[in-house]
Amino acid sequence: MTILWRGNACSVRDVVQALRGELAYTTVMTTLDRLHTKGLLGREKVGNAFSYRAVVTRAEFERHIVEHAVTGMLRRSGEPVLTAFIAAAADVDEANLARLEALIAARRKVRR
Repeated sequence: MTILWRGNACSVRDVVQALRGELAYTTVMTTLDRLHTKGLLGREKVGNAFSYRAVVTRAEFERHIVEHAVTGMLRRSGEPVLTAFIAAAADVDEANLARLEALIAARRKVRR
């Protein structure tokens, strides 16, 4: 995804070259096809090969991953998850607490 988030459409061969051959061609091809099936990549046929491009931004992707992981944890044990999240947010940057308060207030306003 990082390679495709650079903005250019890429063939499987382009991605393999960008990875400096760290993965086999067939592994990259299968991965790109699966990401396309999941709706993360668009593709079009160019000659005999597909050209892939990202259809979600890195921020959209990260938000989806976090929402998916956190939702499951909150359903099982909300209090410890929220406590850990707040502690981690504050440890990274104390200003995150103010951001969280503002986001909570905005969310409550929308729900009314």
